[in-house]
Amino acid sequence: MDDEFRTLTERVRASLTTPQEAAAHASLLSLVRKGTPTAREQLARILVAPEQPLWARETAAFVLGSAGDRRAFETLVLLLNYREPARCATAARVLARLGDPRTARAAAALATNPLRTAYSLHPIRLLVELRAPESVPALVAALERQLAARDRHWPIARACVEGLGAIGDERAVPALTAAGKYIRLSAAAAAALARISGGGGGPSGAPDKAHAR
Repeated sequence: MDDEFRTLTERVRASLTTPQEAAAHASLLSLVRKGTPTAREQLARILVAPEQPLWARETAAFVLGSAGDRRAFETLVLLLNYREPARCATAARVLARLGDPRTARAAAALATNPLRTAYSLHPIRLLVELRAPESVPALVAALERQLAARDRHWPIARACVEGLGAIGDERAVPALTAAGKYIRLSAAAAAALARISGGGGGPSGAPDKAHAR
């Protein structure tokens, strides 16, 4: 966690543009270093106080979530589907540590939201890591939506394929077989199906070139 927090701190510090922001950040770090119950309460208030900068909420959520404080959950979920990949990745790691029972349901909702597909990579990866009951249905749904879409997000589809292979659940076989017909997904789908079947087979035949984009 120390290395992760150092990375977060450096990223935040690089984004600050005024002396006032730098002073506020230094004050927040001083609060974090105290590590007392009173300091944690102050961090929790940052999560809900109006007009707090996002970097302050992210820092407070990181510290509280890493300590197992579920008050960080809502902020971490917000950051999990944010437009900046670094924030999404950090939130995903902390949510995995937090162990809140709501996490898988929230990640599934983000992974399958058609309006947020471009930002769903880290929710998808979190679902794979969690191996929760929601994981396979959500990944299958997200993959099937990509296969049916006119404008596909290939990295998202590939993440679903690879994640389903890593989980190894046979319920994913129909969706993976369909994915194998697309040139950009064929190798990943074959590998995923091989993992599910214990190393045998995978889809036979060459990908359907009509599906390539």
